Amino acid sequence: MNENKGSAALAANKKIGFLTMMAICVGLVVAQGVMISALQGIGIGGIAFVFAMIIALILAQFNAMSFAELSLMFPQEGTLATYTQKAIGHFPAIVSVFAGYVVVALLAIPVEMFLVDAILGELFPGLLPEKVAPLLILALFTITNLIGTDVFAKVQNLLAFILVTALIITGATAITSGLQSPQAFTGTAVSWSLDGVSVGSVVGLVGLALWTMVGVEYICPLINSVKNPNKNIPRAMHLSLFVIFTIFIAFAYGASLLMDVESIMGSPLPFIDYAHAVFGKSGLIIAAIMAVTATCSTMNTILSAVPKMLHGMAENKQAFPQLKATNKHNVPWVGTLMMAIGITIPFFIFGIDALIPLIIAATTSWLLAYCVAHIDVIVLRKRLPNQERPYKTPFYPLPQILGIVAMLYVAANNSPAPEMTQLVYTITGSILLVLSIIGALWVKLYMKRGLFEPDMD
Repeated sequence: MNENKGSAALAANKKIGFLTMMAICVGLVVAQGVMISALQGIGIGGIAFVFAMIIALILAQFNAMSFAELSLMFPQEGTLATYTQKAIGHFPAIVSVFAGYVVVALLAIPVEMFLVDAILGELFPGLLPEKVAPLLILALFTITNLIGTDVFAKVQNLLAFILVTALIITGATAITSGLQSPQAFTGTAVSWSLDGVSVGSVVGLVGLALWTMVGVEYICPLINSVKNPNKNIPRAMHLSLFVIFTIFIAFAYGASLLMDVESIMGSPLPFIDYAHAVFGKSGLIIAAIMAVTATCSTMNTILSAVPKMLHGMAENKQAFPQLKATNKHNVPWVGTLMMAIGITIPFFIFGIDALIPLIIAATTSWLLAYCVAHIDVIVLRKRLPNQERPYKTPFYPLPQILGIVAMLYVAANNSPAPEMTQLVYTITGSILLVLSIIGALWVKLYMKRGLFEPDMD
């Protein structure tokens, strides 16, 4: 009996605490692409982008509300697949998770790896052959995730601390320097006047702003590994969004004081030029720290969370049964290795120019997955009114309705340039079509269930 109590206490001690949960939420969201989005947004819209960020923060809080309610109703690793199978059936459950999370991860991480390779190549030219450094980073985080939750948590805390510190120091230093010694720009200064702000200019930037705040729900697949989930999961998601909002507003405002619009918009990696403007020659080192820690943090979280999603789906017969396998650390090792190998394939096959339209198209499916989560909440409120809900969405169903409308709007306007629109939506449609065909065949032939038959087991 005492031995059992000791084992239980040890397991409890190894559970992820609140600060680590915050590190997971913040570390997943803050990627290199997100830093670029924040800087481009301020370059395009100035103060209009700040208003867009406020709207995006509200929408992201709506998304967090739905995921908090659903994850605590059904505290299982399958996350969106689990909620959706109970609300609207196995077919939309499979398609929403693979389209919204698995495919996005397999395409997004290679883009981050390309960016890291470029920055490290500039900082340490000739040190390693091309593509070797990102592959070593991927191998490192695959191993740390296979070791278990305890190591993952320590690594994530360190990465998030370095990343957030670098962003805060950069933004604060830029603001202090820019206010004390205003710059005389040769190009166009970022506009902070309300004169040019209109509803149209703000709404047009909401999509760009939203990309700085999507992904905090990645904490949900780890629900069985966290301390006091009923209290901490909603708190971690909601508070993380405010932290991310504050960091990026300061980061973007600082850039506007030291860089003109042409400098911000003309660079493929504007945060490198930003770091140079703030710190001079040592700025490349600061930019490299931000880039590497952002990529490592995102990679670390995805390699922990997505295999747990797949493990939960395999338990529900929604994915290959081999994905149920776990090692002695209770880590779904097959899923972890599958994701690691899957990430390397587009990294070798495509270049970054080819991957960018692919990731833009795939992330449109991510927004549709948010719509599915909101629909799940509405359906389950009617279907299971007496189900225990440790967290209930405030002002229901307003956040869900507004969330669905907003996600559809952003998805419909997700193309960054008119000439890319047809390509982006052709790829999005192709991804959804292929996954829908596979999902339909899987549900009908393997699971022998109706496509939209809710599973209340």
